[in-house]
Amino acid sequence: MNKLLLKNAKLVNPAEGIIQDQDLLIIDGKIAKIENCIKAKDADLIDLNGKILSPGLIDMHVHLREPGFEHKETIKTGTEAAAKGGFTSVACMPNTNPVIDSQTLVEGLLSIAKEDGVVNVYPIGAITKGSQGQELAEISSMKEAGIVGISDDGSPVMNSEMMRLALEYAKDLELTIISHCEDENLAGAGVVNQGYYSTVTGLNPIPSSAESVMVARDICLAEETGSRVHIAHISTKESVELVRQAKKRGVKVSCEVTPHHFTLTDELITSFDTNTKMNPPLRSEEDVAAIKKGLKDGTIDVIATDHAPHSVEEKDVEYNYAPFGIIGLETALALVVSELIEPGILTLEEALAKLTVNPAEILGIDKAKIEIGADADLTVIDIDDEWKLRAEDLVSKSKNTPFIDYNLKGRTLMTIVGGKIVYSSDE
Repeated sequence: MNKLLLKNAKLVNPAEGIIQDQDLLIIDGKIAKIENCIKAKDADLIDLNGKILSPGLIDMHVHLREPGFEHKETIKTGTEAAAKGGFTSVACMPNTNPVIDSQTLVEGLLSIAKEDGVVNVYPIGAITKGSQGQELAEISSMKEAGIVGISDDGSPVMNSEMMRLALEYAKDLELTIISHCEDENLAGAGVVNQGYYSTVTGLNPIPSSAESVMVARDICLAEETGSRVHIAHISTKESVELVRQAKKRGVKVSCEVTPHHFTLTDELITSFDTNTKMNPPLRSEEDVAAIKKGLKDGTIDVIATDHAPHSVEEKDVEYNYAPFGIIGLETALALVVSELIEPGILTLEEALAKLTVNPAEILGIDKAKIEIGADADLTVIDIDDEWKLRAEDLVSKSKNTPFIDYNLKGRTLMTIVGGKIVYSSDE
């Protein structure tokens, strides 16, 4: 037997909103005991000295780039970055090359993940073939192969009838659709949020309605079909209010927000640093305030990174020509602590719920549990650790983040997957 004993933990169970001082014994990858003063012969012992022990964090929105874009990220480097960030499970989007839209491609991805991944990898399949929006992908066979949701992330499903059909199909298969809500006609050639700073910089604007119009459409379609829809990377005050009102009506809608959208505003684009270019774009202070309110009142269910690696060469061009997106796996936890927990917007338990039990429920995966017999997927956190992000310390293959040299608070000390330590800050 392989035994690991974690002593003197401040164990957080987000599902029940409970924090307790406990020991935890892991045997052969499963949680075997949770109680005080555990004694276990032949167990490897780690004294956590009162540090937080949480269910392993889950990121339901990452881009691992493999296959096809290995110069940006690979499953190996992406999952290593996830482990350093405290994530024990990630759901990867299908906008690779080729797009993950068939059973064979799902099986191939899972084969690579089994060989190279250091955390659990859950594939998201495409809604439409090639994410072109014209014909439904092989959703049923992809589910058999192991997908946990469907999305054309990076490309909106512009055809409303196609989206309606996808929602009905997903309902029958008990899959959640993760919707990239963007009206391409309204967004046009825009690269930044429409507002004062787009005027100051002269950069092409994207109106907030480009998002909220599609959020409203997908809510209407979900309400009509009785299907479940999850809104990806929500970013505007109008979108948050649409979701809030839909939930009050009983619509099966959930949503996520990224750390950069609750931390940064569009004022940063005045630097013309292409690491401030993302989709949806950084929004106004008013939008950030609405997002924080939505997190606090439960309108926003999940915090997800939308980890989107790009090479230095791709980002080191004029703003208009740079690709959208930043990395986020290694900074997410610290931004949650610094921007949400420290200011009292969320309690530790509430924040961890949005990083564990809520994404697990939406994706339908049996994770985020600290109970006897559960998989020993765990994250050890020091919420008081203050540190500065340096590019050379990043594990991700790409370094495209606006948070370089930021002073942050809260850090992953250890990440455990299936009882195995896959990251330790001591190493």
